[in-house]
Amino acid sequence: MEITDTLNTPTAIGTTTDTVENPDGILGKDDFLQLLLIELQYQDPTDPMDSDKILTQTAELASLEAADNTNKALEDLSATLTQTSSLSAISAIGKMGSLGTQSIFLPEDGDTTFELYFPQEATAGTVEIKDINGNSVRTFDFESLPSGINAFNWDGTDDSGNRLPSGSYSIEANYTTPTGESEWTTFGIYPIESVRFEGSDAYLKMGSQYYPLDYVVEIYEG
Repeated sequence: MEITDTLNTPTAIGTTTDTVENPDGILGKDDFLQLLLIELQYQDPTDPMDSDKILTQTAELASLEAADNTNKALEDLSATLTQTSSLSAISAIGKMGSLGTQSIFLPEDGDTTFELYFPQEATAGTVEIKDINGNSVRTFDFESLPSGINAFNWDGTDDSGNRLPSGSYSIEANYTTPTGESEWTTFGIYPIESVRFEGSDAYLKMGSQYYPLDYVVEIYEG
């Protein structure tokens, strides 16, 4: 009759009918602790595990637990920062936002449309378009405009009717209010009307478009 030494038989250790799934193949601190206990349980009594080895594994377990706690703390901090960012974006509604630029981009062909915000009604005014060197290339007059966002169309030509090269051009308008005061406005500064969230990203509605929060360089009271 054959005698089997079940103590040294690998299949006898932790044998179970249940299937344990670990799709990521990552061992946590609880897994390491369980392995250490099993290792102590099935060690050879005539040749026990070296105490230095036990201390080393225990230290590794403590390090793993500290790393696990650190990761959890970072996740909580990230969630808190995301919530704070969302609240900051919502609090911006009703304030003024600046994109940090007064320029639009003119394509090689076709017209381009831009928007200007008028805090007050304009009885008359002039829109001035300048190239990257600050030279005035196109001006056109307008008559009465309501307060708020007003859209303008530019065919990409200069005052002489010549097509200008594609590139960045700054936009500014000077106008007169119903009380006779002279005011000015520029492209890139608009009231923040609403906030839209896509996942953890916030988009501010300025004019007729939504801009990522990162695009807005300044938010201030109007």
